[in-house]
Amino acid sequence: MNSVDLTPLYRSSIGFDGLASLIDRALASDTTPSSYPPYNIEVIEDNRYAITLAVAGFSQNELDIQVEKGVLTVCGDKNAKDDRTYLHHGIANRTFERKFNLADHVEVTNAELSNGLLTIDLVKEIPEAMKPKSIAINQQAKAIENKKEVEQKVAKQEKAA
Repeated sequence: MNSVDLTPLYRSSIGFDGLASLIDRALASDTTPSSYPPYNIEVIEDNRYAITLAVAGFSQNELDIQVEKGVLTVCGDKNAKDDRTYLHHGIANRTFERKFNLADHVEVTNAELSNGLLTIDLVKEIPEAMKPKSIAINQQAKAIENKKEVEQKVAKQEKAA
């Protein structure tokens, strides 16, 4: 099994601990992953994405979409027996499971099945607390003046009490 040394990344980055496990999972997966069903991952806007899977022959009740611990799993279960006799059987109607790792704060907002295509809409919603904010830099002399003013006010209040 391959492993990646991320030590140089950790020297200048904080909070990317999960990146190592994500890379390890990607490297540990089969070297020849199944290509069924075929899919597209599309960037709609800066924080909007869509995953489209070609699921011809599957009905809505044969498909299952789950999100757990940052992993989106799409399953198709084709259990119905087909009594047809084929001269050529080129449309794959087999059971499948496809997994997608989601970044932090990426949420599934919608899923739609139309014309044999399952489209899953995703949005990355960054909480207000995590959005960039500007930090004011106080001058040391001004901070000392403010501290003295506060101390004087406190002293006046203590004398009055």
